[in-house]
Amino acid sequence: MDTPLLNGNLDTGDGDYSPITNFKELKSVFWIESVKMWKIATPIVFTMVCQYGINSVTNIFVGHIGDLELSAVAISLSVIGTFSFGFMLGMGSALETLCGQAFGAGQIQLLGVYMQRSWIILWVSCIMLLPIYIYATPILKLLGQEDTVAELAGQFTILVIPQLFSLAINFPTQKFLQAQSKVRVLAWIGFVAFTVHIPLLWLLIYVFGWGTNGAAIAYDVTSWGISIAQVVYVVGWCKEGWHGFSSAAFKEIWAFVRLSLASAVMLCLEIWYMMSIIVLTGHLDNAVIAVGSLSICMNFNGWEAMLFIGINAAISVRVSNELGSGRPRAAKYSVYVTIFQSFLIGLFFMIIILIAKDYFAIIFTNSKPLQVAVSKLAFLLGITMVLNSIQPVIGGVAIGSGWQALVAYVNIGCYYIFGLPLGFLLGYKAELGVTGLWGGMIAGTALQTVLLLYILYRTNWNKEVEQTSERVRKWGGHA
Repeated sequence: MDTPLLNGNLDTGDGDYSPITNFKELKSVFWIESVKMWKIATPIVFTMVCQYGINSVTNIFVGHIGDLELSAVAISLSVIGTFSFGFMLGMGSALETLCGQAFGAGQIQLLGVYMQRSWIILWVSCIMLLPIYIYATPILKLLGQEDTVAELAGQFTILVIPQLFSLAINFPTQKFLQAQSKVRVLAWIGFVAFTVHIPLLWLLIYVFGWGTNGAAIAYDVTSWGISIAQVVYVVGWCKEGWHGFSSAAFKEIWAFVRLSLASAVMLCLEIWYMMSIIVLTGHLDNAVIAVGSLSICMNFNGWEAMLFIGINAAISVRVSNELGSGRPRAAKYSVYVTIFQSFLIGLFFMIIILIAKDYFAIIFTNSKPLQVAVSKLAFLLGITMVLNSIQPVIGGVAIGSGWQALVAYVNIGCYYIFGLPLGFLLGYKAELGVTGLWGGMIAGTALQTVLLLYILYRTNWNKEVEQTSERVRKWGGHA
């Protein structure tokens, strides 16, 4: 039998696939979908790695100032920063659903209005998050952090308030470009920002001698540089999707907020879940070593997470575009191919971590006790990397399909009713410390992954196409 066709032509992608009936067809689909997905994913992954590298390099520079500074900045970025990042990313992810599906349906003119609407909503979200930044020190003390760590973390957090507001511009603009697969420019912007950030940190921390204050200022400057560069590109080079500022952005605001909140809840529950382990670890004996070692592991996990967040964005674009174009099999096959490849990548990272478990902490610290503590956590880090290779892909499918509310319910049950209490019991009651905390929370992630795979298996993709068509009509397009 011939290979599965797309409107009679295997290479054009203008129509949907025929059903797969043999191994030859399976190989053809696997190759076609791999090329399509990685063509989108590679620049996005590179962009996310560069942007996360800005966080990671900041931690590296601060870590060589001292253990206290490393713990304080790690707490600020991991707790306060992650809290706001999760909420802002979630509020911006509604744009990913709508822009991707509108673009697939040929309604490109809607994208600029959607983006402006998201700018408004995220700017208001920043104002709502301000008290958390201003009162970071008492909040961290209330959460059980040591006074010296909480006070230094609070000072750093106040200084990175400008970075928070940069996200209100960054995320919507990024989703606007991703929906149209205009991702190479994001990669270039991210690369330039990362390369500039390193000498800027060195200048402000060591040459000017500003310590953690210099790290915060460098973080602000780099973040705003990324946001401004993205907006300049949109206004100057995206004429199909950008038609100038429009009063239509103020219409249907509340309905857009509701969809944004569903996305925010889904993503926040995931991001805050891993954030909570840092908070709980701060209550253990020898908290500086415990938080420092876990922060180093989370930093490496974050590097891998950036790869899969990039794949998450790519599969979201693929699914939303295909559903918007009325191609259910193309959406389904793209999902299956991406999950399989992501799982193999996760296994590869686990093997690398286990081989290098006694050495990789040297990048972040000269402290021997910290290096030993990190080595003991390497096995859990490896397992986390495998689980985190699958879950973000399914999250991307959820965003591309508009399932955010369903996934939010799954996350509540698996993370906060099962995983977090189990981690608390193992960490404190069974006295297993940070190993018990992390192990219990891994169990919650594993349960969530199994349930989401089952939901994916039961999905009716033809019905998803119908719902997408209705969603595009609802938000201002036509059939």
